[in-house]
Amino acid sequence: MKLSKQNLDQRLDHVYDVIIVGGGAGGLSAAIYLQRYRLSCLVIEKGRGRSFWMQDLRNYLGLPPDTPGRDLLKQGQNHILELGADYLRGFVEEVRDEGETFAVKVKVGRQESLYPVFRSKYVIAASGIIDRLPQLEDMQNVYDYAGYNLHVCLICDGYEIADKRCGLFVGSEGAINTAFVLNWFTPYITVFTNGQVEVGAEMRQKLREHGYPLVETPIKQFLGHDHEMTGVQLTDDSQVDLETGLVAMGSHYYNEYLQGLDLEWKGGNLVTDSMCRTSHPRLFAIGDLKEGLNQVSIAVADGTLAATAIWRDIRRASAPRRWQENLIGAVP
Repeated sequence: MKLSKQNLDQRLDHVYDVIIVGGGAGGLSAAIYLQRYRLSCLVIEKGRGRSFWMQDLRNYLGLPPDTPGRDLLKQGQNHILELGADYLRGFVEEVRDEGETFAVKVKVGRQESLYPVFRSKYVIAASGIIDRLPQLEDMQNVYDYAGYNLHVCLICDGYEIADKRCGLFVGSEGAINTAFVLNWFTPYITVFTNGQVEVGAEMRQKLREHGYPLVETPIKQFLGHDHEMTGVQLTDDSQVDLETGLVAMGSHYYNEYLQGLDLEWKGGNLVTDSMCRTSHPRLFAIGDLKEGLNQVSIAVADGTLAATAIWRDIRRASAPRRWQENLIGAVP
């Protein structure tokens, strides 16, 4: 059932088997498997996550390469609702361990917000990350190209960058090292700091040795048309022509709601076992929140693993179902 302000009170007394925080590819995959395992789950999705901004899923088996990420998500949402899952648009503010259950506090609605608390036996953290983008005065100018030929993932889109004049937009000196991986796909790399990064002598020398220009003048705007970025205009009104771009400015992890729990972390990632179980036996982390590749295909597989591990836990703790009619007259 699709929940909203109008009907969420119908579920406040229900204890779910699993609450999934995040309705991206990983969270939806987990929900599909959980419902097919005949368990009850609630998916809570904040909206506009990383998958939503993917304009083309060019490396996902079984889909046309021009499939937008939002189409994949919409299909997944419809699928879980058909299977009987609950789905709520909201922002999870806190997950609290109550012993046998988790209490999940959610903000629903930006105006006149409600703050319901839902309960579940297990939680799957699938809230993912969002990539940091160059901060310009007109951010719509950035959004016009981000996810099209202004890429954020080298693993996803290196093929699309191959042998093109590429701008590498960095947020730290360390991120400049991306250039020395990017050059597998193209050597025509120009590094842009947007005037916000201190670059040391050693890195400058390394860039010179590879022939990669370093542009430290702040960016005024991206140039292009019809979502195709063709270059940048700098604040001194000079222009640099490009055919594509890669943003390497890091990401924000949506994990604040987990900070009150005693969990093992490695940087911004949760440490998990092979079935995506965290150091808390009833809390799982999938997709970009755990260590590993930030790929849709990985998140989908993680959802399968976490859902299956939870089903095994619950099944093993449950009494077996017997064919009662065949037990009549059986020897006790």
